[in-house]
Amino acid sequence: MLADLRNEVLSVAEAMEHVSHAAAGGIDVFLGVVRDHSEGRPVTRLEYSAYASMARREMARIATEIEAEIAGVRVAAIHRLGALAVGDAAIVCAASAPHRDEAFRACRLLIDRIKSRVPIWKREHGPDGTAWVGWVDARCEPGGHHHDHGHGHGDGHGHGHG
Repeated sequence: MLADLRNEVLSVAEAMEHVSHAAAGGIDVFLGVVRDHSEGRPVTRLEYSAYASMARREMARIATEIEAEIAGVRVAAIHRLGALAVGDAAIVCAASAPHRDEAFRACRLLIDRIKSRVPIWKREHGPDGTAWVGWVDARCEPGGHHHDHGHGHGDGHGHGHG
């Protein structure tokens, strides 16, 4: 099991090495890549930041859960931090299993749980400025006054890769 954060270019080979073993008949790899748009707006680059110690712990917890849930599975996930350009990999996830169905399932669970549970935040940069994805101003009560903060287009989880 590998669960880590990096400030440098991610290695697919490293993730695959961590999950490869003689009983693995299938290895599935997912790359979350920075795209050039979000919610109809152009994106020129992204910045990822994290509460690193908590993020690593939660990523490891997720990996351990998945390896316990699906027999014979090994998983690896590495998330990049810092400034990324369009086309850069933001996350690499890999999963191996005796059969392809389990490898695909484990890899999908890995990215989905990381997106929903790990404290990593994304800031989008584009021609019209910057915005933290998923940001909501807690000072505004639901059902109260409405005004545009110019922030928070996304899935509410702080991620938008893949």
